[in-house]
Amino acid sequence: MEGYYFDIETYSQGEFPDVKTDKIITIQFQKINLKTGKTLGDLQILREWEDGEEEMLRLVYKFFFKRNPWQFIPIGFNLIFEWKFLSEKFKEYGIDDKNLSYYFDTFPQIDLKFLAVLKQGSFKGASLSSISDKKDNGNVIKDYYENKEYSKINAYIENEAESFLEMYSKIVSNIDKLF
Repeated sequence: MEGYYFDIETYSQGEFPDVKTDKIITIQFQKINLKTGKTLGDLQILREWEDGEEEMLRLVYKFFFKRNPWQFIPIGFNLIFEWKFLSEKFKEYGIDDKNLSYYFDTFPQIDLKFLAVLKQGSFKGASLSSISDKKDNGNVIKDYYENKEYSKINAYIENEAESFLEMYSKIVSNIDKLF
């Protein structure tokens, strides 16, 4: 089975994310070696401002879910956020009416959010920045998007992916010390 770093960025006009009204503005993924964290391909970034939200979702659905449903292990941070958004948007655009929570509940995924919670001892402050060298938090995306500063969004995504994969590599290279 293939491992893929997987993440999305969303745009919300409200204070809190809302899967019914917010939009997905980027979807990014990268094939990686599950045991080492080494990348096996380039970071792929699908951008709403280039292709539109619906086209991005159709591409992701075709690549990950239609041809071989769930023949990959998603690796990310707070993956339930991604699955809730993707599930809602797939339904909204008539791409698929299945709830992705079935896949999320049934198949393996690797979510580092749980490690951040363990490190912090609570949900508050349990962010990727708390366990990695990630520079900013996602709050900057809203301003970048509204100001059409797309290069800054790309830089944020690249830093986030790099920070995540560095942390994942450290974890997997030290996993034998735990067992």
